[in-house]
Amino acid sequence: MFVPVIEGEAFAHPVGKIVCVGRNYAEHAKELNNPVPSAPILFIKPADAAVALAPSFAIPADQGSVHHELEIAVLIGSRLRAADEHEVAAAIAGVGLGLDLTLRDVQARLKEKGHPWEVAKAFDGACPLTEFLRADKVADWQAIALQLTRNGDRQQQGNSGDMLFPVLPLIAHMSRIFTLNPGDVIMTGTPAGVGPLQSGDELSLQLTVTAGAQLSSHTRVE
Repeated sequence: MFVPVIEGEAFAHPVGKIVCVGRNYAEHAKELNNPVPSAPILFIKPADAAVALAPSFAIPADQGSVHHELEIAVLIGSRLRAADEHEVAAAIAGVGLGLDLTLRDVQARLKEKGHPWEVAKAFDGACPLTEFLRADKVADWQAIALQLTRNGDRQQQGNSGDMLFPVLPLIAHMSRIFTLNPGDVIMTGTPAGVGPLQSGDELSLQLTVTAGAQLSSHTRVE
């Protein structure tokens, strides 16, 4: 069981399910030659997908290309069912960053056959997570910046204001389908710039909530 950490303190609950949204940034949909969706595309990673991002994390070997997808991660602090946006905002415990690791070659083969592609997204360790900032540090859920550099080169950069489905309405929508419980994590989609990881890569991740509230994490790919 992976227990999230909020500003140095262990959260009261381990991670449960991880609810993800695909193609939430138009430019990312375009870079993979996917249509821009008119409604959220949802999928779930199980609890064992969650691991600590730092000081290092492992990627699968011999399964083809493993892509990084940097995302704003939202930690749920209280139960949500058919919630409105006000209830969602009150229920969020923290905000951090996560990597939606994707076995891109495996995913492509499965999609070609019309098969579900959970094995490309939901394997053990498929969701490395940073620590979280307290949710009360967020002044505007549509003004959160995120960035990933790989071996010193910027790979991904985005802002929650560019999301097709903004954070609070997105989570409210999710809660009408899946009951969200304390410890669940919401992965809110990735901006453009996804690409393959290699063992030995050095990654730096940064989340900026306000000018005075930032989270930085450095890690190595094993």
